[in-house]
Amino acid sequence: MAATHSRYVADRGLTSRMVVTMFFIGLLYVVLVGALVATLGNAWPLIVLVVGGLFVAQFWFSDRIAAFSMGAREVTPEQAPELHGAVDRLCALADVPKPKVALAQSDVPNAFATGRSRSSSMVCATTGLMRRLEPEELEGVLSHELSHVAHRDVAVMTIASFLGVLAGVMTRVALWGGLSRVGRDDQSGAGIVLLLVPLVSAAVYIVSFLLTRLLSRYRELSADRAGALLTGRPSALASALTKVTGEMARIPTRDLRKAEPFNAFYFAPAFSGESVATLLSSHPPLERRLDQLSRISAQLGQQLGQQR
Repeated sequence: MAATHSRYVADRGLTSRMVVTMFFIGLLYVVLVGALVATLGNAWPLIVLVVGGLFVAQFWFSDRIAAFSMGAREVTPEQAPELHGAVDRLCALADVPKPKVALAQSDVPNAFATGRSRSSSMVCATTGLMRRLEPEELEGVLSHELSHVAHRDVAVMTIASFLGVLAGVMTRVALWGGLSRVGRDDQSGAGIVLLLVPLVSAAVYIVSFLLTRLLSRYRELSADRAGALLTGRPSALASALTKVTGEMARIPTRDLRKAEPFNAFYFAPAFSGESVATLLSSHPPLERRLDQLSRISAQLGQQLGQQR
């Protein structure tokens, strides 16, 4: 899972967190399916079929669904020369394959990366971001997003976030099965099913939510660090962060609400002001991100001074 065969700085902390997250996500899968099999009895073939089908669909199509939902449209170098030029320079600098390049027609200033692998990856910027950032700031943001691809944490987040969706679907399947059994035999224990399965599913959702939030916050700090070290301009990334976060407050609330479900993918979360959402954010606080970039800038300055 490390950023092998690239010049992005490897992050063992990120790798270990991804491994731990996937282990516990797998354990939660077992708990959820086991509870459903135990309560639904003869319906276990349906459970296996639904779980297996949803997992395969999520793995193969989730990145395309997410990109489509966020309005990403692949563009050619002729259609977006500035965006392609920045991605070309960064890929050459990082020694990584060039991903698909996309543009989203949205005034919300943001960027994101999707893809279950490097070969299927896509980096997208919104028109709002392109309009507001200077070239160096744009490269800082894109370097951040490309590090997600290099570290492969995009794929891990996609799989991890799927469990909450699965828990909800399985709850509906269980309730449907339990209600049909209630109609046939009141002594079948279906009432226990109606109580147990939603409780198990809710617990699974909460745990998976916390796991993905913890991983997501760390991976954003990791991407900031790797992106800043690659370009050697942490101040440009800090400037982009400050500008994007400040501009969010000027975006209409209805537009932010449309973007908010995809916050885990975005460079910066799509909400403004202090709220409960900030406490449960997929991103670390802006102050922490800026503080890390400030320390990296100081370290690079010291190294440059020593070389002289």
